[in-house]
Amino acid sequence: MAPFGQVLTAMITPFDGDGNVDYQQAWSLAAHLVENGSDGLVVTGTTGESPTLTADEKVALYRTVVESVGSRATVVAGTGSNNTAASIELTKRAVDVGCDAVMAVAPYYSKPSQGGLFAHFTAIADASDVPVLLYNVPGRTGRLIEVETLAEVARHPRIVAVKDAVMDIDHTAHTRLAAPDDFAIYSGQDSYTLAMMTAGAVGVVSVTSHLVGRQIKRMVEAFTKGDVEEAMRINYGLLPISYACFLEPNPMPVKAAMNRLWGPVGLPRLPLVPASEATVDAIERALGIAQDL
Repeated sequence: MAPFGQVLTAMITPFDGDGNVDYQQAWSLAAHLVENGSDGLVVTGTTGESPTLTADEKVALYRTVVESVGSRATVVAGTGSNNTAASIELTKRAVDVGCDAVMAVAPYYSKPSQGGLFAHFTAIADASDVPVLLYNVPGRTGRLIEVETLAEVARHPRIVAVKDAVMDIDHTAHTRLAAPDDFAIYSGQDSYTLAMMTAGAVGVVSVTSHLVGRQIKRMVEAFTKGDVEEAMRINYGLLPISYACFLEPNPMPVKAAMNRLWGPVGLPRLPLVPASEATVDAIERALGIAQDL
């Protein structure tokens, strides 16, 4: 029911002091995340600053993460964009370096029709033999993948799941009812994960798992085992860090927090800027609560 595992981390992209991708640190970060609760990693998604990375940088990151954790975790390459042909080409390159799956976001800026969304996702899924995770995040793309479209495209044998960042529990529930039984829904918003699991989600593609991956894994496992009271207890303790990590645009807060609390991952690339010290202080305070869970 959870084709990529229950807890996936939307991994940040480390940069060095000159703003270049730090592949050695990416290797270390991938290993750290898998050792601390992540069943899989989504590489070069929104949190990985995909709009600022070249295709060659993305492929090199895929290769690095596969070499680091490919035998222990699922590696999902964020290959989607608003250019179908470019998405197909990047998907093929990701498969060539060993990625297990790809993630395809709804095309942003272009605002295609629902028919265009269906054709775009189908073309990407037809381009390789690996499973596809759709990414429904209308707050960033300007286009919602409607429930009817999800249900239709989910009949493709390789389109197996959606990262649901719509932040609407009714949408999640309607998707669960309309889509095939084996189509998986992942929460795409940390603060919504437990509520979405009550509506049929199987897990989460998380940002805060950079910092509290083990706690998130315990919450998801507790709910799956039927221990709702324990899942709720952990969820309440995680909410402060879920909110703090989104006080400023993602991934600015979590990247700044990792610089302070884990190791050097560099500054974000423009147009993103470093998060404020106040935001990082808020994350650190919230982490103190979460560490007691």
